[in-house]
Amino acid sequence: MEKILDIIEAIAHEKNISKEHAIEAFSEALKNTAKKLTSFTSHFEVHIDNDTKTYTVDKVITVVADDDEQLFVEVGKEDNKEKIPSDAFVPLSEAKEFDASLEIGDKLTEEFVLEEHGRTASANLFKELEYHIQRRIEQDLFEKYREKVGSVMLGTVNRVDVEDNTYVEIGELKGVMSQRNRIKGEKFKHGDSIRALLRFVSVDPQHGLFLELTRTSPKFLEALMESEVPEIADGAVEIVGAARIPGERAKIALKTEQMNVDPIGAAVGVKGVRINAVSQELNGENIDCIEYSPIPEVFITRALSPAITQSIKVDAATKKAMVNITGDQKAKAIGKSGINIRLASMLTGYTIELNEVEGVAERQVDSSTPEVEKTTDTTALEDLFK
Repeated sequence: MEKILDIIEAIAHEKNISKEHAIEAFSEALKNTAKKLTSFTSHFEVHIDNDTKTYTVDKVITVVADDDEQLFVEVGKEDNKEKIPSDAFVPLSEAKEFDASLEIGDKLTEEFVLEEHGRTASANLFKELEYHIQRRIEQDLFEKYREKVGSVMLGTVNRVDVEDNTYVEIGELKGVMSQRNRIKGEKFKHGDSIRALLRFVSVDPQHGLFLELTRTSPKFLEALMESEVPEIADGAVEIVGAARIPGERAKIALKTEQMNVDPIGAAVGVKGVRINAVSQELNGENIDCIEYSPIPEVFITRALSPAITQSIKVDAATKKAMVNITGDQKAKAIGKSGINIRLASMLTGYTIELNEVEGVAERQVDSSTPEVEKTTDTTALEDLFK
């Protein structure tokens, strides 16, 4: 097994894992191989010298008290367990027969030479190394994609199963998007390129290491807005929150600390180009951009738009809001199938109750616009009819 450490470095390069992780996998493989060739109760330590490209495997036996429980290990199934002596520990009285100076806690080491066990050792080491290298690859991939949780991933649809689960190829891994994480009405086929939010990275006996994707989360809307609106990406405009009925309608609250920036205008874009791009990605979802206010009454009023409210009474302790509204605005506040009031409630975090009052709501005229005085004098038009 000469130059085996050079082989380990080559494997690390080929499998795109760090040299340190490859060395760790090799060390674990050596320990497990030594246990298979001796006893599973034995304890081994591996010492690797990167300068000389050599390694040693030592069997370690620890001196313990004569009545120490570690001298025996339990083996067998739950209903049929038995205790057998452990090779990793030796009682003090027995150890003193070899060396009277030994004390509890001292360690006895004996070099284990793997080459002395021939082809059996080589075959076992190869299997163990293959297994542990694969575990390190999965660990590196897990850490790599865990850092991307909450970001938008671009992938290619591989297949759609009978339960409408969509399987997506993303880099080295596969993503799974269940039917409930897909926008209603969307249909995907093999070869389609799709964007979705990475919810989390998981390990499953059926799928192995995989990525769970979603297109229905409010976070997906927020991530798309960040990618389309530079002011959000650079922090000039902040997304406070978002609420969605996937594929139908959404509300997103925005704020800014910069006086010269209009958060709504920045999000919508010239002629709606930015918001329309996001809406198109979300299968035509209608998106309302709302300017956030720390004052609950103002925020709830804006969230219920396009309805015009008369007055609002808020109970911050119970997170409830009583909204007085005229009959001609009630339908707008509720929205089709209750969508508007549901989204407003989700966005603000308040349970909203409507109380119908008499009257007809009118939008206030902007006081900055001067009124034009109307005239009934038509003498200036007489010359036109001569």
